[in-house]
Amino acid sequence: MNNEEKKFYHKPVLIDEVLEYLDLKPGGLYLDATFGSGGHTRAILEREPECNVISLDWDTRALDTYGPELMELFPGRLRLVWGNFALLYKILKKEKIFNIDGILADFGTSQIQITQRSGFSVFRDTPLDMRMSPPHQKLTAAQVLKDSSEEKLRELFWQLGEERYARQIARAILEERKKRRIRTTKQLAEIVEKAVPRNRKQKIHPATRVFQALRIFVNKELDNIESFLAASCRVINPGGRLVCISFHSLEDRIVKSVFKEKEDAGQVKILTKKVVTASDEELERNPSARSAKLRAAEILGDL
Repeated sequence: MNNEEKKFYHKPVLIDEVLEYLDLKPGGLYLDATFGSGGHTRAILEREPECNVISLDWDTRALDTYGPELMELFPGRLRLVWGNFALLYKILKKEKIFNIDGILADFGTSQIQITQRSGFSVFRDTPLDMRMSPPHQKLTAAQVLKDSSEEKLRELFWQLGEERYARQIARAILEERKKRRIRTTKQLAEIVEKAVPRNRKQKIHPATRVFQALRIFVNKELDNIESFLAASCRVINPGGRLVCISFHSLEDRIVKSVFKEKEDAGQVKILTKKVVTASDEELERNPSARSAKLRAAEILGDL
């Protein structure tokens, strides 16, 4: 890992809570479904010295950047696997892994993606790409803006970004499209800033929700989470734990709904009756944890 990449190390959130709810056992096999920069994987391996971890990530850069150091620190205990967690069941079958004692998924966008991938940050002028795994995806955010109707964009910004000014922004994008193709993050951010009323009390950039909506759409993030949750409950051993960290209400809503559905069916026991959030101490160390929401469930039997 070079010094430039080390700067973008993503601080893992809710470490103590993750370890508590995973309830690590000696000899257990655990899956970190969102490796990122390896913070949660490292914490699991350090906490239980007799467990093994499989770490999965869709972004090859994350695995290549942060994986080798952890492989050296924990020889024989860590396996790195490339893949989208939506295809979890197929991936584990291919790897000849049929039983897991616990799974963690942190659905947040990592700092390495925000700072190194094109299109993710509203504060960096880069091409409007937003693909988490560019070699394996065709659709970009720029293409979505180019090909979508005003109604489609309005619906996208409202449903996936919960953007109250979705209609005005969609209309502004179509007006801009008559003059030029929207290709960069700066162009899109400026369009949004002009389209929405100025609010000095707002802490986030006015284009944040639009960027969020486009990123979710391009990467099929919500569909992927639903597929992941279904597969996770099939591969975790009875008594094992599923721990999920969400960063916005759409993700958390899916996790909450799936857990409730499976608890009603007698398949899981929800361990977090109320959503778990970061402590004041953690927020002082890591302000980015303020949006993190953790939910956990225990698998009760063969699903």
